[in-house]
Amino acid sequence: MGNASDAEEETQQQKESTEKGPKNTKAKPEKRKSVTEGTVKAKKKKNNEQKVSNIPPKKETEDDKSTKPKRKRKKKTITDVLASSEPKPGCPADLQDMVTQYFSDKRSVIEQEELALQDSGFLSCNDLTHTLSSYLKQVCPKWSKIQKQHKETSSVVLLIVCSSALRAIELLKQMTAFKGEAKAVKLFAKHIKIEEQVKLLQKGVTHVGVGTPGRISALIEKDGLSLKALKYVVLDWNWRDQKLRRMVDVPEVKLDFMKLLENGILNGCKEDKVKIGLF
Repeated sequence: MGNASDAEEETQQQKESTEKGPKNTKAKPEKRKSVTEGTVKAKKKKNNEQKVSNIPPKKETEDDKSTKPKRKRKKKTITDVLASSEPKPGCPADLQDMVTQYFSDKRSVIEQEELALQDSGFLSCNDLTHTLSSYLKQVCPKWSKIQKQHKETSSVVLLIVCSSALRAIELLKQMTAFKGEAKAVKLFAKHIKIEEQVKLLQKGVTHVGVGTPGRISALIEKDGLSLKALKYVVLDWNWRDQKLRRMVDVPEVKLDFMKLLENGILNGCKEDKVKIGLF
Protein backbone atom coordinates (compact mmCIF):
# COMPACT_ATOMS: atom_id res chain seq x y z
CA MET A 1 0.00 0.00 0.00
CA GLY A 2 2.79 2.36 0.92
CA ASN A 3 4.55 1.70 -2.36
CA ALA A 4 1.42 2.36 -4.34
CA SER A 5 0.83 5.70 -2.72
CA ASP A 6 4.43 6.69 -3.30
CA ALA A 7 4.13 5.82 -6.94
CA GLU A 8 1.01 7.91 -7.28
CA GLU A 9 2.74 10.91 -5.69
CA GLU A 10 5.68 10.60 -8.10
CA THR A 11 3.33 10.33 -11.01
CA GLN A 12 1.45 13.37 -9.81
CA GLN A 13 4.73 15.37 -9.39
CA GLN A 14 5.93 14.39 -12.89
CA LYS A 15 2.59 15.48 -14.29
CA GLU A 16 2.84 18.83 -12.58
CA SER A 17 6.46 19.34 -13.67
CA THR A 18 5.51 18.44 -17.24
CA GLU A 19 2.71 20.99 -17.21
CA LYS A 20 4.95 23.69 -15.74
CA GLY A 21 7.90 22.97 -18.06
CA PRO A 22 6.41 24.21 -21.34
CA LYS A 23 5.05 27.26 -19.65
CA ASN A 24 8.50 28.23 -18.35
CA THR A 25 10.16 27.76 -21.76
CA LYS A 26 7.80 30.21 -23.45
CA ALA A 27 9.37 33.74 -24.06
CA LYS A 28 6.11 35.51 -24.68
CA PRO A 29 6.19 37.57 -21.49
CA GLU A 30 9.81 38.63 -22.25
CA LYS A 31 8.91 39.61 -25.82
CA ARG A 32 6.02 41.66 -24.58
CA LYS A 33 8.30 43.29 -22.10
CA SER A 34 10.93 44.18 -24.74
CA VAL A 35 8.28 45.48 -27.14
CA THR A 36 6.81 47.57 -24.37
CA GLU A 37 10.23 49.00 -23.45
CA GLY A 38 10.95 49.80 -27.12
CA THR A 39 7.65 51.62 -27.46
CA VAL A 40 8.32 53.63 -24.32
CA LYS A 41 11.80 54.59 -25.54
CA ALA A 42 10.46 55.66 -28.94
CA LYS A 43 7.82 57.81 -27.27
CA LYS A 44 10.44 59.39 -24.98
CA LYS A 45 12.72 60.09 -27.97
CA LYS A 46 9.85 61.69 -29.87
CA ASN A 47 8.91 63.80 -26.87
CA ASN A 48 12.54 64.89 -26.44
CA GLU A 49 12.76 65.88 -30.13
CA GLN A 50 9.59 67.92 -29.77
CA LYS A 51 11.00 69.64 -26.70
CA VAL A 52 14.25 70.44 -28.52
CA SER A 53 12.37 71.86 -31.50
CA ASN A 54 10.28 74.00 -29.17
CA ILE A 55 13.35 75.50 -27.43
CA PRO A 56 13.89 79.08 -28.69
CA PRO A 57 17.32 79.83 -30.29
CA LYS A 58 19.97 80.95 -27.87
CA LYS A 59 20.72 84.66 -27.93
CA GLU A 60 24.24 85.74 -28.82
CA THR A 61 26.26 86.80 -25.84
CA GLU A 62 28.97 89.43 -25.93
CA ASP A 63 31.59 86.65 -25.91
CA ASP A 64 29.98 84.99 -28.93
CA LYS A 65 29.96 88.27 -30.80
CA SER A 66 33.61 88.91 -30.01
CA THR A 67 34.67 85.51 -31.38
CA LYS A 68 32.88 86.11 -34.70
CA PRO A 69 35.03 87.68 -37.44
CA LYS A 70 34.19 91.34 -37.87
CA ARG A 71 33.19 92.58 -41.28
CA LYS A 72 35.76 94.89 -42.78
CA ARG A 73 34.50 98.34 -43.51
CA LYS A 74 34.91 99.34 -47.11
CA LYS A 75 37.77 101.79 -47.34
CA LYS A 76 36.77 105.12 -48.83
CA THR A 77 38.41 105.90 -52.13
CA ILE A 78 39.61 109.32 -53.26
CA THR A 79 36.56 109.46 -55.50
CA ASP A 80 34.22 108.87 -52.54
CA VAL A 81 35.89 111.57 -50.46
CA LEU A 82 35.99 114.18 -53.22
CA ALA A 83 32.45 113.46 -54.38
CA SER A 84 31.16 114.49 -50.96
CA SER A 85 33.31 117.62 -50.64
CA GLU A 86 34.14 120.64 -52.75
CA PRO A 87 37.65 120.57 -54.23
CA LYS A 88 40.00 123.23 -52.85
CA PRO A 89 42.62 124.96 -54.98
CA GLY A 90 46.18 123.81 -54.40
CA CYS A 91 48.69 125.98 -52.56
CA PRO A 92 52.49 125.88 -52.03
CA ALA A 93 52.06 124.15 -48.66
CA ASP A 94 50.40 121.17 -50.41
CA LEU A 95 53.44 120.59 -52.62
CA GLN A 96 55.89 121.22 -49.79
CA ASP A 97 54.12 118.68 -47.55
CA MET A 98 54.11 116.09 -50.32
CA VAL A 99 57.83 116.54 -51.00
CA THR A 100 58.65 116.29 -47.28
CA GLN A 101 56.56 113.14 -46.85
CA TYR A 102 58.01 111.47 -49.94
CA PHE A 103 61.65 112.04 -49.00
CA SER A 104 61.20 111.43 -45.24
CA ASP A 105 62.50 107.84 -45.47
CA LYS A 106 64.79 108.37 -48.48
CA ARG A 107 67.02 111.26 -47.41
CA SER A 108 68.77 112.34 -44.26
CA VAL A 109 67.44 115.29 -42.27
CA ILE A 110 70.11 117.59 -43.73
CA GLU A 111 69.32 116.48 -47.30
CA GLN A 112 65.63 117.03 -46.69
CA GLU A 113 66.33 120.60 -45.57
CA GLU A 114 68.23 121.20 -48.81
CA LEU A 115 65.21 120.02 -50.81
CA ALA A 116 62.80 122.27 -48.92
CA LEU A 117 60.96 124.70 -51.20
CA GLN A 118 60.87 128.36 -50.22
CA ASP A 119 57.78 130.49 -50.73
CA SER A 120 59.82 132.70 -53.04
CA GLY A 121 60.10 129.76 -55.43
CA PHE A 122 56.38 129.76 -56.17
CA LEU A 123 54.22 131.71 -58.58
CA SER A 124 50.73 132.78 -57.55
CA CYS A 125 48.29 129.85 -57.56
CA ASN A 126 45.15 129.36 -59.59
CA ASP A 127 42.02 130.09 -57.53
CA LEU A 128 39.96 127.87 -59.89
CA THR A 129 38.61 130.90 -61.80
CA HIS A 130 41.35 131.07 -64.47
CA THR A 131 41.70 129.44 -67.86
CA LEU A 132 45.21 128.30 -68.69
CA SER A 133 45.85 131.34 -70.92
CA SER A 134 44.58 133.84 -68.36
CA TYR A 135 46.64 132.17 -65.63
CA LEU A 136 49.82 132.19 -67.72
CA LYS A 137 49.31 135.85 -68.59
CA GLN A 138 49.10 136.60 -64.88
CA VAL A 139 52.22 134.66 -63.82
CA CYS A 140 54.31 135.45 -66.95
CA PRO A 141 53.53 139.11 -67.67
CA LYS A 142 56.74 139.62 -69.70
CA TRP A 143 56.25 136.55 -71.87
CA SER A 144 56.64 138.34 -75.22
CA LYS A 145 60.07 139.63 -74.24
CA ILE A 146 61.16 136.31 -72.69
CA GLN A 147 60.26 134.27 -75.77
CA LYS A 148 62.19 136.61 -78.08
CA GLN A 149 65.32 136.34 -75.93
CA HIS A 150 65.23 132.53 -75.90
CA LYS A 151 67.62 131.16 -78.55
CA GLU A 152 68.79 127.78 -77.18
CA THR A 153 67.86 124.47 -78.75
CA SER A 154 66.98 121.30 -76.77
CA SER A 155 65.44 123.46 -74.07
CA VAL A 156 62.25 125.28 -73.12
CA VAL A 157 61.44 128.37 -71.07
CA LEU A 158 58.05 127.15 -69.87
CA LEU A 159 57.29 123.57 -68.87
CA ILE A 160 53.69 122.47 -68.23
CA VAL A 161 53.36 119.13 -66.44
CA CYS A 162 50.12 117.13 -66.55
CA SER A 163 48.90 113.57 -65.98
CA SER A 164 48.26 112.21 -69.49
CA ALA A 165 48.74 112.68 -73.22
CA LEU A 166 45.07 113.59 -73.74
CA ARG A 167 45.27 116.24 -71.05
CA ALA A 168 48.47 117.63 -72.61
CA ILE A 169 46.74 118.06 -75.99
CA GLU A 170 43.83 119.77 -74.26
CA LEU A 171 46.17 122.20 -72.49
CA LEU A 172 48.01 123.00 -75.73
CA LYS A 173 44.68 124.08 -77.24
CA GLN A 174 43.81 126.17 -74.17
CA MET A 175 47.05 128.16 -74.24
CA THR A 176 46.74 129.39 -77.84
CA ALA A 177 45.73 132.88 -76.71
CA PHE A 178 48.83 133.12 -74.49
CA LYS A 179 51.73 131.63 -76.45
CA GLY A 180 51.43 133.84 -79.53
CA GLU A 181 54.28 133.04 -81.91
CA ALA A 182 56.06 130.82 -79.42
CA LYS A 183 56.68 127.22 -80.47
CA ALA A 184 55.21 124.49 -78.26
CA VAL A 185 56.10 120.78 -78.26
CA LYS A 186 54.30 117.67 -76.97
CA LEU A 187 56.36 115.79 -74.41
CA PHE A 188 54.49 112.55 -73.75
CA ALA A 189 55.00 108.89 -74.67
CA LYS A 190 51.74 108.06 -76.46
CA HIS A 191 52.37 107.43 -80.19
CA ILE A 192 55.65 109.40 -80.04
CA LYS A 193 59.08 107.78 -79.73
CA ILE A 194 61.55 109.46 -77.43
CA GLU A 195 64.16 109.60 -80.23
CA GLU A 196 61.75 111.64 -82.36
CA GLN A 197 61.27 114.14 -79.54
CA VAL A 198 65.03 114.45 -79.00
CA LYS A 199 65.54 115.26 -82.72
CA LEU A 200 62.64 117.72 -82.67
CA LEU A 201 64.10 119.59 -79.69
CA GLN A 202 67.55 119.69 -81.32
CA LYS A 203 66.20 120.88 -84.65
CA GLY A 204 65.00 124.31 -83.62
CA VAL A 205 64.15 126.69 -80.77
CA THR A 206 61.22 125.51 -78.63
CA HIS A 207 59.66 127.80 -76.04
CA VAL A 208 57.00 125.65 -74.37
CA GLY A 209 56.94 121.98 -73.46
CA VAL A 210 53.68 120.29 -72.41
CA GLY A 211 53.75 116.70 -71.26
CA THR A 212 53.80 113.99 -68.63
CA PRO A 213 56.37 113.72 -65.84
CA GLY A 214 57.51 110.26 -66.99
CA ARG A 215 58.49 111.30 -70.52
CA ILE A 216 59.94 114.66 -69.41
CA SER A 217 62.18 112.85 -66.87
CA ALA A 218 63.30 110.38 -69.54
CA LEU A 219 64.24 113.23 -71.91
CA ILE A 220 66.26 114.96 -69.18
CA GLU A 221 68.12 111.71 -68.38
CA LYS A 222 68.97 111.17 -72.06
CA ASP A 223 70.17 114.77 -72.38
CA GLY A 224 67.45 115.35 -74.90
CA LEU A 225 65.99 118.18 -72.82
CA SER A 226 68.07 120.78 -71.01
CA LEU A 227 66.80 122.78 -68.02
CA LYS A 228 69.34 125.60 -68.39
CA ALA A 229 66.88 128.02 -69.99
CA LEU A 230 63.90 126.90 -67.86
CA LYS A 231 62.18 129.71 -65.94
CA TYR A 232 58.65 128.48 -65.23
CA VAL A 233 57.20 125.08 -64.30
CA VAL A 234 53.40 125.04 -64.23
CA LEU A 235 51.79 121.98 -62.64
CA ASP A 236 48.31 120.95 -63.73
CA TRP A 237 47.55 120.54 -60.03
CA ASN A 238 43.82 121.17 -59.65
CA TRP A 239 42.48 119.30 -62.68
CA ARG A 240 40.69 116.02 -61.93
CA ASP A 241 39.93 113.04 -64.12
CA GLN A 242 36.66 111.06 -64.33
CA LYS A 243 37.47 109.43 -60.99
CA LEU A 244 38.08 112.88 -59.47
CA ARG A 245 41.80 112.17 -59.08
CA ARG A 246 44.44 114.88 -59.45
CA MET A 247 47.76 114.24 -61.15
CA VAL A 248 49.43 113.52 -57.79
CA ASP A 249 46.61 111.18 -56.70
CA VAL A 250 47.55 108.59 -59.34
CA PRO A 251 50.39 106.50 -57.78
CA GLU A 252 52.44 105.87 -60.94
CA VAL A 253 52.14 109.50 -62.11
CA LYS A 254 53.06 110.78 -58.64
CA LEU A 255 56.18 108.58 -58.65
CA ASP A 256 57.25 109.98 -62.04
CA PHE A 257 56.50 113.50 -60.84
CA MET A 258 58.71 113.16 -57.75
CA LYS A 259 61.46 111.79 -59.98
CA LEU A 260 61.11 114.84 -62.22
CA LEU A 261 61.48 117.14 -59.23
CA GLU A 262 64.68 115.28 -58.29
CA ASN A 263 66.03 115.57 -61.85
CA GLY A 264 66.70 119.27 -61.55
CA ILE A 265 63.45 121.13 -60.84
CA LEU A 266 64.08 121.37 -57.08
CA ASN A 267 67.69 122.46 -57.60
CA GLY A 268 66.54 125.14 -60.04
CA CYS A 269 64.05 126.43 -57.44
CA LYS A 270 66.75 126.45 -54.76
CA GLU A 271 69.04 128.52 -57.01
CA ASP A 272 66.13 130.87 -57.70
CA LYS A 273 66.27 130.14 -61.44
CA VAL A 274 62.94 128.29 -61.65
CA LYS A 275 59.54 129.17 -60.21
CA ILE A 276 56.67 126.73 -59.77
CA GLY A 277 53.01 127.52 -60.36
CA LEU A 278 50.02 125.38 -59.36
CA PHE A 279 47.32 125.70 -62.00
